[in-house]
Amino acid sequence: MPANKFLNSTASKNSTTEKHQKQPSQFTPKRWFGLGLGLAGVAMISATAGALLAVSLSSTPLMQQRLSPEEAAVFSQQDLAKSSMRLPQLTRPVNILLLGIKVLTSDLEEYPHDEDLGYHALVNSFKGLSDTMLLVRFDPKNQKLTLLSIPRDTRTYVEDRGLTKINAANYYGGPAKSAKAVSELLGGVGIDRYIRVNVQGVEKLIDALGGVKIHIPKDMKYQDDSQHLYINLKAGEQHLSGDQALQFLRFRYDNLGDIGRVQRQQLLMRAFMEQSVNVKTLSRLPKILSVIQSHIDTNLSVEELVALMNFAAKINRPNVQMLMVPGEFSDPEKYKASYWLPDLTTLDNMIAKHFDFGYDRWEVENLNSNYIRVAIQDSTDNWETVDELVRSLNDSGYWNVKVAKPWSKPLEVTRIIAQKGDIQAAQAVQKSLGFGEVFVESTGYLRSDVTIQLGQDWLLIKDESRNLQNQNW
Repeated sequence: MPANKFLNSTASKNSTTEKHQKQPSQFTPKRWFGLGLGLAGVAMISATAGALLAVSLSSTPLMQQRLSPEEAAVFSQQDLAKSSMRLPQLTRPVNILLLGIKVLTSDLEEYPHDEDLGYHALVNSFKGLSDTMLLVRFDPKNQKLTLLSIPRDTRTYVEDRGLTKINAANYYGGPAKSAKAVSELLGGVGIDRYIRVNVQGVEKLIDALGGVKIHIPKDMKYQDDSQHLYINLKAGEQHLSGDQALQFLRFRYDNLGDIGRVQRQQLLMRAFMEQSVNVKTLSRLPKILSVIQSHIDTNLSVEELVALMNFAAKINRPNVQMLMVPGEFSDPEKYKASYWLPDLTTLDNMIAKHFDFGYDRWEVENLNSNYIRVAIQDSTDNWETVDELVRSLNDSGYWNVKVAKPWSKPLEVTRIIAQKGDIQAAQAVQKSLGFGEVFVESTGYLRSDVTIQLGQDWLLIKDESRNLQNQNW
């Protein structure tokens, strides 16, 4: 794979050893921070105070850890945004590395005796394994928002550690080493900035937003007394608090393990996107900003952060694409640890297509229906119509069809999922069927290229077809 031009820089070995380094005074005057984000909130509501934002937006008040010059050089030094009389605007496509960090008392040296607590408690820290890894591309040119989920068990090269799980990079070298590992995995993609948030921050942020409404696909029950982790969620439509949402995200005790958790992360992100922002949400802005201040570490300036928020708030749902690093589970007899082994060929295609980096072979390869792996997840509870859909696909030349486990949430409109980001294949299936909506997500059947989550619209089409046949008789 081509090497990232930033990969030759060497991270300082001592720069990430501090567990709770205080914010440098030149970066964190709370009055400037409060003024900057407070004005940003006013501008988002009224869109008239943009001229005042320039007072303090060039600072990085949310940076909890100072980067060495070598570490800072891993990230782009180019400006991302510019101020205007209204809100700051993105000036170019940017890639942001988002890391969700879970830190337990047993992970830190300042908590040497867990028996004092009786369990491994969560700590408000960023010095730990990255439970969640996302590379998010904000593309103002094409008005697209692309999220690439990187499973925490992905086996790749981590500087000074060799081939190991990618989630170890943050523990051994912070955001810079994580960015290097992600760039290496993705063939040299540049990373502009990073955001780290700990799991306590996720819980508090969801509470500050008033919770989230989501469909839970199945009962989730798990108990781990050593962490005081108690998961008990019922299947169906639920309005989750921050603690419950964290249970939903941390559950991984099924046959898909961490990959199932990645899919649930995408389901939760989709739920937030579909949850409209209203006056009640805006009224929580002070509490939201307070949560951000104490639980987030980022080298984004306030100006850049506001520009990203402004862009994301305006993006249309069909232009949000959620991908996952393709791959397969490792053979337990061959590897001592449980890994997610990336499919580098498919990954290269995905990065070229959605991150505008490398050579896009999907654009030039012929779409041969014989080779497209199609999976059907039924939400109609009508197996007769599922059989009819299989026959319809076969008639259109799609022979590699599998009926997977049903989709638990009843759907009115069929969803055609580009499981590995190949939107052309999903669009070809949609054109062949003549119904359904295309989504770029990784929430479908894992081993498919295209997953059809069958909705009620297919039943209506079949009923109309039968009525027409009866009339002709």
